[in-house]
Amino acid sequence: MIANYGAGFNNVDTRYARSKGITVCNTPASVSNPTAEHTMALMLAVSREIIKNDKKLHQQKEQTFGMMLNLGHTLEGKTLGIIGMGSIGLRVAQMASAFRMNVVYLNSKTEVPGYTKLPLAELLAVSDVISLHTPLNDTTRHLIGAQELAQMKSTAILINTARGPIVDEQALVEALQSNRIAAAGLDVFENEPHINKALYGMDNVVLTPHTGSGTIECREAISKEVCDNILNFLAGKPTNVV
Repeated sequence: MIANYGAGFNNVDTRYARSKGITVCNTPASVSNPTAEHTMALMLAVSREIIKNDKKLHQQKEQTFGMMLNLGHTLEGKTLGIIGMGSIGLRVAQMASAFRMNVVYLNSKTEVPGYTKLPLAELLAVSDVISLHTPLNDTTRHLIGAQELAQMKSTAILINTARGPIVDEQALVEALQSNRIAAAGLDVFENEPHINKALYGMDNVVLTPHTGSGTIECREAISKEVCDNILNFLAGKPTNVV
């Protein structure tokens, strides 16, 4: 068997493994909540301009007050479009509902009660925030490219805590530079560990180093889940088979 340490399994050639009868398992339960938390953190950091204002205070050393200064946007009443309504996407939807956001989603497999399923073009057109939670495969690589970015609102925010190559990073840079979309929160990048240098100089982009599941508690939980997968496989009852 191959016991993958993490939920994403694009690092494993599952097609070849299947042809050889090799079982591949992942650890979806452990990463769902921490990654959803990080998604919401990016959403808040971008919409409320937390990082931008933090940098301003560190540089100026004094606070600049004003009724119409340092303004961001609230999440309440905004529409969140979730692409990939698996365990992480669903947890994000639940958290976003607590922020009183309207949630729509795109999911290729199942219907999710309580939320509105839309085709991609419509989801892109109506969403104020778009969050990516789909696996990386042949059909999702560059799922968000120049054409899709052009379908978004000019005020839209793109959040990616899934896999970098789901987004055409150069097309995203151009969309941000031309104000085609408003902002982005990125935890993953197309050519990790390398990041498009243009992203570093943008105040409307929040970057984190692939830390969606990066908590001590999550690492402990993944370790237990991957060991359980191995033990269950050896017992003839494999779990979390992808």
